[in-house]
Amino acid sequence: MYAVIVGATGLAGQELVKLILDRRFINPHTDGFMLYASDRSVGTCIAHAGVSFLTAPMVSDMFRGVDVAFFAVDSNVARALAPKALDAGAIVIDKSSAFRMDEDVPLVIPEINPEALEGHKRLIASPNCSTTIMLMGLYPLHRQFGLK
Repeated sequence: MYAVIVGATGLAGQELVKLILDRRFINPHTDGFMLYASDRSVGTCIAHAGVSFLTAPMVSDMFRGVDVAFFAVDSNVARALAPKALDAGAIVIDKSSAFRMDEDVPLVIPEINPEALEGHKRLIASPNCSTTIMLMGLYPLHRQFGLK
């Protein structure tokens, strides 16, 4: 597995690093794992669980060989780079608002609607962070009582 995080130095990107390592989605010693950052954050050290990474600059071939690209950037950057990742064959999971309203892109909270991933076209959107947190509390009430 070769995974990258685009926007690794922001809060969402740093949290993604923690989740990926803590949940053992990848093994940083045997799998590929690269963290990309804006020009002003290139070279930033991000450390977690005894592993340290230096962020790399965003370059034209940064998606070559990538299986999964996580985007934790603003919508303009996501719109510019996600097609390049898709063209390189990666699955893109985007946290920005860039693709949320696209009817061909599933809007997924894995704990709530994992079935939305069926038949995806390698581009997956994530709801706004506050929406996700709110729904994690409201969804059990909806399931139990039909909350609307």
